Amino acid sequence: MSFVIRNVEKKDLSDILELSKLMVFINLPSEKDRLEKIINKSIESFKNPSKKLEENYFLFVLIDTDLNQVIGVSMIHGKHGSETEPHFYLKVGQEHKYSQSLNTGFVHGTLKFGMENNGWTEIGGLVLHPDYRGNENKLGKFLSYSRFLFIAFNQHLFTDVIHCELMPPFDSEGKSPLWEAIGRKFLNMDYNEADMLSRKNKEFIVSLYPQDTIYGTLLPAEARNAIGKVGEDTQPVKKMLETIGFKYMNEVDPFDGGPHYRAQTSQVSLIKNKFSLTLSTTDNLSENAVTILLSLPKSNHNFFTVKTKADFDGDKVLLLNDFITEHSLNKNEVINGIFF
Repeated sequence: MSFVIRNVEKKDLSDILELSKLMVFINLPSEKDRLEKIINKSIESFKNPSKKLEENYFLFVLIDTDLNQVIGVSMIHGKHGSETEPHFYLKVGQEHKYSQSLNTGFVHGTLKFGMENNGWTEIGGLVLHPDYRGNENKLGKFLSYSRFLFIAFNQHLFTDVIHCELMPPFDSEGKSPLWEAIGRKFLNMDYNEADMLSRKNKEFIVSLYPQDTIYGTLLPAEARNAIGKVGEDTQPVKKMLETIGFKYMNEVDPFDGGPHYRAQTSQVSLIKNKFSLTLSTTDNLSENAVTILLSLPKSNHNFFTVKTKADFDGDKVLLLNDFITEHSLNKNEVINGIFF
């Protein structure tokens, strides 16, 4: 099996539509017209990115080249949180209460609604076809890391901080415990309905969501336990983010309580250790060869990346002759990459 990742194209619409039907995912709606708009926006962002970073969306597709089929997607939003579309959050904190007369005190967990109008680059929208999960090629990691490869060599398109929102645990009925405890009581709608509406309309959140301090003590146990936690399927993503430099910001989504993670762009290990080296060839790789992601120059693609093994010799990266031939690369050209 062979896999590549590239920027999305119009011809990918039908494959992505079928992929979107396999799961409920806000960033991948199962509506042809909306998907078409997302794809067109991405194509424009790759070819002619706006100076207003919040207007740029970069959609990447993972291709099973044996089937010539899209089996996964991931996305970068140039800037999440602006004057027209603020970033909303609940700040997670503590409040200490103490009575001298009773000689007793309590520490209460608190939530405080907030918004940010000058936000950060956001990574998200990662969806992998269920049949390819657990694949020995680590395709979820491949999808995720490819975004950092793009950011590493196009930092002028992004902010100095990268933001990520992770999915929390949901109950056995697929409901968000925090939404049921807070959101439903103030907005009077289902979680999915509110989440979809928030993509088009932010006003109702500011107008209806409680602005005062919310005490965790007053919430049901299942809602308290969901705050800042991630679901079982998201645990690997959380671990990966922490490994490369992301930190939990004591901030959660006001709808579902999912945690927000951020990192300084320049301090993300994948970006910090990027390389631009001269390409050379070898007949055999050593036992110490490492796995890398390479951004390959393709005249018909704005972004095209593959995962391969390589050796290093000073300012040269050594790749197998067959790989060089397969991708029509030229010896001694400079090639960009990150470590996998």
